[in-house]
Amino acid sequence: MKQLILSATLLLLAPQIEAAEHKVLRISTNQTDLILQVGDNGRLYQTYLGEKLLNDEDINRFTWYQHPGSDGSISQRGWEVYSGSGNEDFFEPAIAITHNNGKTSTYLYYVSSSTQAIDGGIETTINLRDDKYPIDVTLHYVAYPKENVIKTWSEIKHQEKKPITLTKYASTMLYFCNSAYYLTEFSSDWAKEAQMTSQQLQFGKKIVDTKLGSRAAMIAHPFFEVGLDQPVAENIGKVLMGTLGWTGNFRFTFEVDNTGNLRVIPSINPYASNYQLPANEVFTTPEFIFTLSYNGSSEGSRNLHEWARNYSLKDGKGTRLTLLNNWENTGFNFNQEILANLMKEAKHLGVDMFLLDDGWFANKYPRDNDKSGLGDWEVNNSKLPGGIPALVDAAKEADVKFGIWIEPEMVNPKSELFEKHPDWAIHDDNRAMYFYRNQLVLDLSNPAVQDYVYSIVEKILKENPDIAYFKWDCNSPITNIYSPYLKDKQGNLYIDHIRGVYNVFKRVKEKFPNVPMMLCSGGGSRCDYEALKYFTEFWCSDNTDPIERLYIQWGFSQFFPAKSMCAHVTSWNKNTSIKFRTDVASMCKLGFDLSLKELSPEELTYCQTAVNNWKRFTPAIMEGDQYRLVSPYQSNHMAVNYVSKDRQLAVLFTYDIYPRFQEKLLNVKLQGLDPSQKYKVTEINLMPGQISTLEANGKTFSGDYLMKVGLKAFRANHTQSRVIELIAE
Repeated sequence: MKQLILSATLLLLAPQIEAAEHKVLRISTNQTDLILQVGDNGRLYQTYLGEKLLNDEDINRFTWYQHPGSDGSISQRGWEVYSGSGNEDFFEPAIAITHNNGKTSTYLYYVSSSTQAIDGGIETTINLRDDKYPIDVTLHYVAYPKENVIKTWSEIKHQEKKPITLTKYASTMLYFCNSAYYLTEFSSDWAKEAQMTSQQLQFGKKIVDTKLGSRAAMIAHPFFEVGLDQPVAENIGKVLMGTLGWTGNFRFTFEVDNTGNLRVIPSINPYASNYQLPANEVFTTPEFIFTLSYNGSSEGSRNLHEWARNYSLKDGKGTRLTLLNNWENTGFNFNQEILANLMKEAKHLGVDMFLLDDGWFANKYPRDNDKSGLGDWEVNNSKLPGGIPALVDAAKEADVKFGIWIEPEMVNPKSELFEKHPDWAIHDDNRAMYFYRNQLVLDLSNPAVQDYVYSIVEKILKENPDIAYFKWDCNSPITNIYSPYLKDKQGNLYIDHIRGVYNVFKRVKEKFPNVPMMLCSGGGSRCDYEALKYFTEFWCSDNTDPIERLYIQWGFSQFFPAKSMCAHVTSWNKNTSIKFRTDVASMCKLGFDLSLKELSPEELTYCQTAVNNWKRFTPAIMEGDQYRLVSPYQSNHMAVNYVSKDRQLAVLFTYDIYPRFQEKLLNVKLQGLDPSQKYKVTEINLMPGQISTLEANGKTFSGDYLMKVGLKAFRANHTQSRVIELIAE
């Protein structure tokens, strides 16, 4: 009977495969073509990925099997778009399945495809099916023509009687045939995020991955750049820039085969994640977002920035709040009166909001340090007898908005929550517990835990609807790995936990769509475009030393727009001036985290002026185009400029980090200006009484001159900065 059913299925499938022979699918932006073709064998292959072809008839000139073999002959294998494990392809597959009968091969054949218009782009959907097993894979590609960005993901489902086991599940596969490949990756640690290193990819596999479960990007970030034919450069050369929308364990596989071709495979990391998938349930992989720039990484970054603001950043076109945070000032040691006075300081500084950080909650086990109270989200009566309502009222009296810190995915073992629900925490009772920052991760694969985490936010906002902002933290990776809820499906934990996290984010956004939120994870360990659908911004690093921040912000700016990147002025590295620290923070979403009492009257006046200037330049910094001009990795200086969309307003930031004795100082050549427009150049963000030494100050130049000749903006002294406005006349 089973054989009859399978034969009938194959009879139904065979005509579809035959009818699909040589079908060509074109996925296009205004600058890039991704061309797929059904081969003679009914399977789907990539035949081209590169600059957009001008003539439509040329898309049919490619052959699915055209790639040369190791002996110079033509390979009949081709570049299969979603290659299965156990087939005749000898390299890393996109999908691997163990079927009910214990067999492990997967061959996927083209069935059908369709296209539809979506907001800003075109979605192409492609249906594939195994010819021997009831396995279906649906590939999705969304092309955003104007932004030159493509995002892609896959869906896997089956109709076998028992669950199948997925051991690989890539979002996509991309192939390249170039003379050489150069990878730029972004390593990380606490206070050392987005550190850029490069290497040439040689024969074999290079894998970038993380196995932390939660706070997953603490060691490696989920984005990369590949220079094609030459190393990645800012303004020249072809570069692939890709990022995975996944805040859990990820893996990027870069495999150079024996003939010098490269395949790039972005995916959830299958480490400890043999996933049991029941029949008719859909396994959806994360979105992989990429752009191909033909003029270096700077252009690729602007593609991604524009795409993010338009389609994948919560309130991407909205305003952002400047703020004063209390953490560096008070730590856990505060009370209602201290906070009320800080709110007045926020108003005096000129920022929009006061943000209360960690330490405001828990009574049985008070949150006086990081060893207790996490999970018990009632206001600490000793510190704050008036509760959150009194803080909201104090903020109103000070005429600033009020925001608050939470870390609802975590629990201290020393808490009422853990006493009541130890089974809600990921941990193995058979082993001594290992704590990271004295806490454990709540098991978000459990729907009851998801409900609890969501209820924390809902309760706070229902009782205090005037709360204007949440800082949502996540300080621990998963340790003591075991889910009491999943029992015999532990291979599902790393994946279902992250899906549970996203489910909570989604519920919060649906119920409270207008509340801005900062994504934080012990610094910058959460930085993905799936989470940023629910957050307006993210915290780049706990390291606010301005020198280190130049490197951190340079790295993150490769993939994220300035309005999504929080940067605060603090007391870190007091060897630098308050001007230098503020100017560094001003190139992102500006905030402060220090006591105004630390500042002299002149320093306070400077900060107030800098806040006002930052708000004036929102059309350029927050909404405009960013141009990275001088890299701190390649010089003793750094420079970045922003230009408004109408090119009537620009702002240039220059930083002298550690110039060498009598080193040659080069002009800073701006980018993105209107060459025919005249711009008045003025140095701003000056200390009270400071007179600009910029030769061009107060003068007018053409955009052409400013881009070809530039300004003498660098100086020879350590840790100095300039902020220069350019206004069209």
